[in-house]
Amino acid sequence: NMPVPRFALTVLLGFLMPGLGSPALSHAASPAARLAAGPMPGHSAMRAVTVWLQGTAAGEAVLDYWPDGRAGPIRSSEPLSLSSAQQFAAHIDIGGLEPGTTYAYRVRIDGEPVAIAEKLVFQTQPLWQWQSDPPPFRLVAGSCAYIDDAAYDRPGQPYGDRYDIFGRIAAQSPDMMLWLGDNVYLREADYDSRWGMAERYRHSRALPELQPLLRSTHHYAIWDDHDYGPDNANRSFPLKGESLELFKRYWANATYGLPAEPGIFTAVGFRDVDFFLLDDRYYRNSDAAPELPGKTMLGEKQLAWLKDALLRSRAPFKIIANGSQMLNELTAREAWVHFSQERRAFLEWLKETKVPGVLFLSGDAHYAALFRLEGQRTAYPLYELTCSPLTASPRREEFEGRNPLLVSGTLLERAGCRWGRTMAPRDCRTGPAGARALATPSQHPLPPDPGQPTPQRCDQLKGKAGGASAIFSGKTSSRCPSCHCMR
Repeated sequence: NMPVPRFALTVLLGFLMPGLGSPALSHAASPAARLAAGPMPGHSAMRAVTVWLQGTAAGEAVLDYWPDGRAGPIRSSEPLSLSSAQQFAAHIDIGGLEPGTTYAYRVRIDGEPVAIAEKLVFQTQPLWQWQSDPPPFRLVAGSCAYIDDAAYDRPGQPYGDRYDIFGRIAAQSPDMMLWLGDNVYLREADYDSRWGMAERYRHSRALPELQPLLRSTHHYAIWDDHDYGPDNANRSFPLKGESLELFKRYWANATYGLPAEPGIFTAVGFRDVDFFLLDDRYYRNSDAAPELPGKTMLGEKQLAWLKDALLRSRAPFKIIANGSQMLNELTAREAWVHFSQERRAFLEWLKETKVPGVLFLSGDAHYAALFRLEGQRTAYPLYELTCSPLTASPRREEFEGRNPLLVSGTLLERAGCRWGRTMAPRDCRTGPAGARALATPSQHPLPPDPGQPTPQRCDQLKGKAGGASAIFSGKTSSRCPSCHCMR
């Protein structure tokens, strides 16, 4: 999609350019700006939203918006410049909105409306507190989105495939999508320069099949090793500052880290569920380091922030999202179990404080499964849902079939098979029993996929497919209905 520079002079100029700007260099007249990717709704608050988009050249972007389906004035955002220093990407912040309202919008670049096939909408969070029951919502979660690029991929069978999963997720009409890391795969030719990393982000975000999903819902994200740096990268990665800037450029989370503590970690409330999005790379020691006091995956200050945020939360469900697995104890892959003292201390704190309703989400593993930790180490059963992969090749994990924490019937894996499909667990309750529960939809209104079998129950599909994301809804229910799987 964009050539790699061939001459040393071009590379040198790329480093001298401000920021992580577009690598294109030309003395010709600048082309007219067009839409390259997006728009993508990001953080949604009660009276404000952020919408991300990316152009192809320098220009000025404006959003016109109005209440969807009813009469109301058309308002416009402040014009925002698309600059080469930011790869022509922009975060358009819109305030003065009304809670619980869906707004339709259109994009204008240099005054000209952009033709987009999909209807564009964003929604604000409802003001339900002290007024009504919390409204239900549908969350989609997934990780490991590998976009092939033959010139820079390793030889052999392509590692990514079946990008139609993005369109099939969009067809579910989720209210929120949570990207659980490895959302971009930096290659060897990328992570040795800021130019290469920026170009890989641009290349992946521009995938045509991805655009309907970007436009369909509000997106939040964390990272893992491959969109942070090299495989199994930790705090020693020399370009981690540049990687953080790229993450901020391409995602529209509510916040990133703390004023004196850089990183991507943040907390966000969506309806009556609180999400704690963790940074498992910026402060991470090597998993292979000796198990000595002070070995950390999250860092002392981030962990202290997480504990304070959990204690403050009054949400019935508190979802902790992390790239690496946190509860799984039987794995040779990167996971919190290899930071045994930090992990054990947190679980002891969680048991002592009895913070209710905690659920873990993770990615990375290239299979989908539900884990349950219970017994004397917990105040109540703790669950971890691993959602992986989206388009990267599935992997058979030799340990999982005999993992004592694995919830029977939830493991989905098959090496070399990449059916675009969605998966949800059958048992998704966590914390003390109550009226509020996380529930998987009993039906998914997906159109038939030509050449693929019709939907079947999860227990009929287990162990037979890859390309997984999790879809589940928060709604008032006395129990979680059985899930269905879609291939």
